[in-house]
Amino acid sequence: MIFNVLSDLVFEDQKKAVKFINQMSQLFRYVLDSRDLELVSIAEELEFVSSFSFLLQTRFEDKLTITVDVKPEQDELIVPMTMQLLIENCVKHNEISAVRPLKISVSRNNDYIRVVNNLQPKPVGSDSKETGLSNIIQQFSYFTDKQIVIDKSEDYYSIEVPVLKSSCNLMCKYNI
Repeated sequence: MIFNVLSDLVFEDQKKAVKFINQMSQLFRYVLDSRDLELVSIAEELEFVSSFSFLLQTRFEDKLTITVDVKPEQDELIVPMTMQLLIENCVKHNEISAVRPLKISVSRNNDYIRVVNNLQPKPVGSDSKETGLSNIIQQFSYFTDKQIVIDKSEDYYSIEVPVLKSSCNLMCKYNI
């Protein structure tokens, strides 16, 4: 998917292709840098989400809108790639078209980060095993007793993950 988009951009818009390559590079760098970390700062995660969102929005253009409204504190942490996985699940499980554009919002809800999308399930391929969500729940349960909050209506689907605060225990235990 990514390389097909890049291939098209090289011929259509070279400046956008360069930006796409830079964002893709930042994305891969973050994946490599965070693969051995248990927690990362929310600020770092948001930079990663920005690169990931750019790639998705380049692919889907005006059929996809991703808005992020989170102002992280310095001592706030999250399991690496959580927000990206939640956004990716929105894209994976919902129809995205000119007639039915997908809107994803990442925001703050007190001590939680909330990812919500307008619900428009794909008619085919909705046989999810929810492995990604199970992994996120398991990883967060290691660091907090706060539960992942899932809310679904006819119009939207929402997942909230707890914001983790750095403390001496976390910092000492995980060398953060």
